[in-house]
Amino acid sequence: MPIPDTMVYVAAGAATGMVGAMLGLGGGVFLVPLLTLVLGVPIRAAVATSLISVIATASASSMVNLDRGLVNMRLAMALEVATTIGGLGGGVAAALFTTRQLFGLFGATLAGMGLLMMVRSGRRNVIADTTADPGRLGGRLREGDATFVYRVRRLPLGLGASLVAGGISGLLGLGGGIVKGPVLNTFCGVPIRVAAATSAFMIGVTAAASVFVYYARGDVVLPIAGAAALGALPGSLVGVRLGERMKAQSLKVLMAGVLLLMGGRMALEAW
Repeated sequence: MPIPDTMVYVAAGAATGMVGAMLGLGGGVFLVPLLTLVLGVPIRAAVATSLISVIATASASSMVNLDRGLVNMRLAMALEVATTIGGLGGGVAAALFTTRQLFGLFGATLAGMGLLMMVRSGRRNVIADTTADPGRLGGRLREGDATFVYRVRRLPLGLGASLVAGGISGLLGLGGGIVKGPVLNTFCGVPIRVAAATSAFMIGVTAAASVFVYYARGDVVLPIAGAAALGALPGSLVGVRLGERMKAQSLKVLMAGVLLLMGGRMALEAW
């Protein structure tokens, strides 16, 4: 692949990895539309590239988030089994859908999650009483000089959402964070920063579970995937640092706006 083309894909991976890591969604939310709508990459190859880029993004951002204590490891391990099963199923099922159907599913998923985040953007999932018991899967979150407690609620709903997230990851190359982050924050009582960090930690495993299916089918274009992943590594490190400086509500509003915008654009492509 010519060097100018390689640099374009590196830049695409860096930009999408930065925004994806900042919001805990994985760069696939932005990389798949960019590759398909702007750079003319076939959607199946774009999904495969996105999954590889998501692995790179998750690996880099999780190192920072683990050091900051934002990743809820117990919750992540509880949800990851369901997500991995869904990821394998989604990767296999992708061959059954037409290109138009994949665009439609992508757009509907993003728009639906964006609406969910917009409606619930003003809600806080923290308890100011630091002596409160967080429960088995809850924890404590430090924001500035203040420490808060949070409890995990509706775990069965979280498990079901993780299964769906895994399927969407394998099918659309989104890494699963597009579903897990909003659901954990909106319904399961997890603060947005912890939800984003925990989701980012899990999406690498989810993407790895389904990318081999795409490779076996010949959908992985190695020069494009390698260049995008190379850019995603430094981009995600910048993104996670930017997210650290934003207010919680600002993160929610930005996440909702981005999801609605990208979802609407991909849905139009399906028509």
